[in-house]
Amino acid sequence: MISFAGGLPNPRYFPVEQVTEAAVKVWRDHGACALQYSTTEGYLPLRQYIADRYRKRSGMNVDTAEILITNGSQQALDLLGKVFINECDPIVLERPAYLGAIQAFGIFQPEYRTVHLEGDGVNTWQLEEELSRGDVKLFYTVSTFQNPSGISYSAEKREKVAEILERYDTILIEDDPYGELLFMGEEIRPLCSYRRKNAVLLGTFSKIVAPGLRLDWIYAPPEIMEKLIIAKQGADLHSNILVQRIVYQHLQDQDLDQHIRTVRAVYNRQRDLMVEMLERYCPAEVQFTRPEGGMFLWVTLPEGMSALTLFEEAIKENVAFVPESAFHVDGSGDNTFRLNFSNADEAMIEEGIQRLARVLYRRIEKG
Repeated sequence: MISFAGGLPNPRYFPVEQVTEAAVKVWRDHGACALQYSTTEGYLPLRQYIADRYRKRSGMNVDTAEILITNGSQQALDLLGKVFINECDPIVLERPAYLGAIQAFGIFQPEYRTVHLEGDGVNTWQLEEELSRGDVKLFYTVSTFQNPSGISYSAEKREKVAEILERYDTILIEDDPYGELLFMGEEIRPLCSYRRKNAVLLGTFSKIVAPGLRLDWIYAPPEIMEKLIIAKQGADLHSNILVQRIVYQHLQDQDLDQHIRTVRAVYNRQRDLMVEMLERYCPAEVQFTRPEGGMFLWVTLPEGMSALTLFEEAIKENVAFVPESAFHVDGSGDNTFRLNFSNADEAMIEEGIQRLARVLYRRIEKG
């Protein structure tokens, strides 16, 4: 089985030896402190590192007190749901939207509203139309190399979205797990840097160090952060302090930017190969995005062709992907699916796309 279904970083580039060395140092030098209870907000030097990196990368003036360490992005989304969402509250998502956010917010039973995602970002006319209906609690976006589509908002679209949000009380929640996985073009400023009022930004070490650490963070202004800290105290008191100290030691000892450059280069090659294979082997009727970073691209089938039916046939050919109906709260997107290029080597990509192409030709011939 060749799977393009998971949203997995490539484990070949996890810094196993370096993290091991950092762990030994923490045990040796800070063992007792690393095994003791800690603060809800998280390990202060690590939060300072995150705040400094925002200033370095995007010019955002982030204070350490505005950073909260969480157990993965799912906990961050869950805490935000607890703070903001009451049953039947309207919230706006992109269409398609990140499945993890749909799952995390769904337990609070909001009223989902969606706006179409275009090639350069969300449809701003639809966004303003939804916000103008009133009482929209929050707008959730993955504005850079979106999961599942791979689409990024243009600078112009970011400015327009920020301008629209300024006119409403709606909370902006920007999830940014892929922003550092840029392959081409200019560095991208987070949408939150255009609109600081009522804005929350999520970040992660999962894509730039390793996902098993379950170490993410929330950036939020003080009036929101206060409520998030109370919610986290009720959830788990604090995130794993041992892991926080190990990651911080690793970041002190190693050149994170060099590691990110290595990962970017690998993912860029894998992305380019998948695009090349799709262009070479797939029917002309099949369209797909060409992301400039991240881990995913998005395939659109001819109208009327079911991605779920295609998936069932592809499994018989030992190739897997994620049908995009899972990323649509309204059940649409039946003719689209997501491919992950980060967790497959070149041979797997070439063979897997050829298998997928054979299935596509058979489906098109059947009509």
